[in-house]
Amino acid sequence: MRRAMTTVFAAAMTAVLLAGCAAPEGLDGDLTDDWATLSAASAFTPAAGVCHAGDFTDVVSLAGYEPVDCAGPHRLETVHVGAFPAERTTAPAGGSVELRGAFAECDTRATGYVGDDWRAGRLRLSVALPNGPGWAAGSRWFRCDLTELNTVEAAATVVVRSGSLRDALKAPSGLRLGCQQTRGGAGRGVQTLTPVECARQHDAEFVGVWRAPDTAYPTREADWVPLYTGCRSVLGRYVGVPNDAELRFRSGVVVRPPGAGRWKVGDRGVRCYLWLSHRTVSASLKGAGPAGLPVRTK
Repeated sequence: MRRAMTTVFAAAMTAVLLAGCAAPEGLDGDLTDDWATLSAASAFTPAAGVCHAGDFTDVVSLAGYEPVDCAGPHRLETVHVGAFPAERTTAPAGGSVELRGAFAECDTRATGYVGDDWRAGRLRLSVALPNGPGWAAGSRWFRCDLTELNTVEAAATVVVRSGSLRDALKAPSGLRLGCQQTRGGAGRGVQTLTPVECARQHDAEFVGVWRAPDTAYPTREADWVPLYTGCRSVLGRYVGVPNDAELRFRSGVVVRPPGAGRWKVGDRGVRCYLWLSHRTVSASLKGAGPAGLPVRTK
């Protein structure tokens, strides 16, 4: 009888102790169930339409993923997130068909996001992938990031901006490339282009983007000929003059292809500029026609 009473007393005390340990409101008392998903967290998929305060990196980890409100200071904006086939076992290498395909998708999505070809602005498009552990855990995404630059010339630096880039090129904007003043020239070719107000005297103007075919990056003088030919066609449409043998006597042309590394991953967009090596103007030449861009006689 004493043993039975002892057992009953022990059970009662256990119940009291457990009741005294009841979880406060909002907690379930289970110290393990809320941690169970951590092992799969590395297989996350980032969100589109968010911004990031850190500099671009071509591989992204869960630990380094810290999106911020685009209204505040940031360096990157994710405009799209795509996916590689789930059956892929390794990350695509630079220059691979898969990575070029990812860049092409990012290119199209970024243009739709800002409202015009993103290359018409001081912008750079980059593709980020999961890091090694993320890929091993099942992540198959690729992230399309846009960055504002202080210039699209060499030695560009990233601008810390506030505000989203969505529809940023749909209307006139300080981001847009426009009239330019060249440095260099005088038989050496244009060395640099500096943006100026079109109402000020200038000798160059951004006219658009020519998309090069899938060929090797230009390294020899002959390799550059198609780029100049392509940009002359863009120039002719922009100004409203015939793309004929006389065009070269109306204006010079400056070509700015992407760098060799970007070319390798599929960027074929060449920025094109008209160049008045013999005079200056104080207005945009868009739609100016033959009168605005006459054939030079001497």
